[in-house]
Amino acid sequence: MDKSLLARTAAAMVAKGKGILAADESSGTCETRFKTINTACTEENRRAYRGLLFTTPGAEQFISGVILYDETIRQKTNDGVLFADYLASKGILPGIKVDTGAKNLALCPGEKVTEGLDGLRERLAAYFKLGARFAKWRAVITIGEGIPSASCLQANAHALARYAALCQEASIVPMIEPEVLLEGEHSIERCEEASEAALRATYAALAAHQVSFEHTILKASMVVSGKSCARQAGVDEVAERTLRVLKRTVPAAQPGVVFLSGGQSDVAATAHLNAMAATPGLPWPLSFSYSRALQNPALNAWQGQSTNAGAAQRAFHHRARMNGLAAQGKWQAALEQQAA
Repeated sequence: MDKSLLARTAAAMVAKGKGILAADESSGTCETRFKTINTACTEENRRAYRGLLFTTPGAEQFISGVILYDETIRQKTNDGVLFADYLASKGILPGIKVDTGAKNLALCPGEKVTEGLDGLRERLAAYFKLGARFAKWRAVITIGEGIPSASCLQANAHALARYAALCQEASIVPMIEPEVLLEGEHSIERCEEASEAALRATYAALAAHQVSFEHTILKASMVVSGKSCARQAGVDEVAERTLRVLKRTVPAAQPGVVFLSGGQSDVAATAHLNAMAATPGLPWPLSFSYSRALQNPALNAWQGQSTNAGAAQRAFHHRARMNGLAAQGKWQAALEQQAA
């Protein structure tokens, strides 16, 4: 465990005005997204699409790291350079998704537990050699009738803690992601309760497994109304409730918190981050680790055509820039209209 490397990596992940691109979609998730633009989900198309994101001119001004998928960390740019090496040459940290997905949790209907601990020590060693300096493990927490259960929260917290300990042993910074899903009719009050319970369980497990808080990054959900809830909370309420939960649960020793977009619209994810980052006196920097909220405009501009690569890169650059400003509390809605 190289503590100085871990500290440098964690600090770089949340550098001022920068955030993380989540490009670690499984092939199945990629297929779902490519269907929206009538593009075949071949390995070459996945490589071409991710390659255009990674090689966007100037992206390194706003992107501190990229979470890669196992397939992607082995792929190359059009010029034959491994993606991880290309990103590192631009000062962007390569990261890697290491969980193997959420499976049904036995005896807990409607709930999931994330798997992938078997063989993880060996995989982390291999990923470190391939250039990965941080990793990601996503737990999935569903809100519904009588759930999340204590069993679900504890099972996922335990898995996150074991993953994090193995990462730190390998000198890889663990990104801890207990995602509270947006889907459902639940109120923002219910989301706040579930989010706090998930984070309390997670940090108790991390402490029990001797994980160093100084060398972890939290990838947090925002506290929002369920997607099907009649009352959709406004930006200020989302910011207030989310920060309240984080202050109650996340150690001040942690280097930073990045947020997932979780299916919010592109601009909503930016506006919510901006409102939180503009709040004075926070114990840690806040930033973003978005997938869809960074990629959607680029994907729609690309349409599976190499001739559209430039337009897709411009769309990606704009969203990265907007979120880089939001991470500093400097974003304004007028900047979106100017770009349009």
